[in-house]
Amino acid sequence: MLGSKKTKLSANGSDNVETLIGRQVVIQGDLLFSGGLYIEGKVLGKVVAEEGADSLLTLAQGGVIEGSISAPKAVISGRLTGDIHSCERIELTETAHIQGNIHYRLIEITAGATVSGQLIHQQPAE
Repeated sequence: MLGSKKTKLSANGSDNVETLIGRQVVIQGDLLFSGGLYIEGKVLGKVVAEEGADSLLTLAQGGVIEGSISAPKAVISGRLTGDIHSCERIELTETAHIQGNIHYRLIEITAGATVSGQLIHQQPAE
């Protein structure tokens, strides 16, 4: 349930959710967002944060994304089939299942998370 379990990212004050995709929702196509996006449903396409926005993507435990993700910050608890790109921080909880490469600057992986792909560290932009 939304807000029932605080994550380390949300503890930094970045827990404002402007957009919620509920459990019964299936989106076919690419999704461009800014701010907080919380996905409990299914997205079949790319999920991309608006350039320069302080955005946080949260993929809930039952949520599914079949496509790539590009967001400054992401908390993954659901299933992702595709690559993820983050210029700031990624957090994988114990229920995260990722099939794809993870491009990250900072990453936290909780025991139980599964990743079938490469972890690729990105250097900070100078």
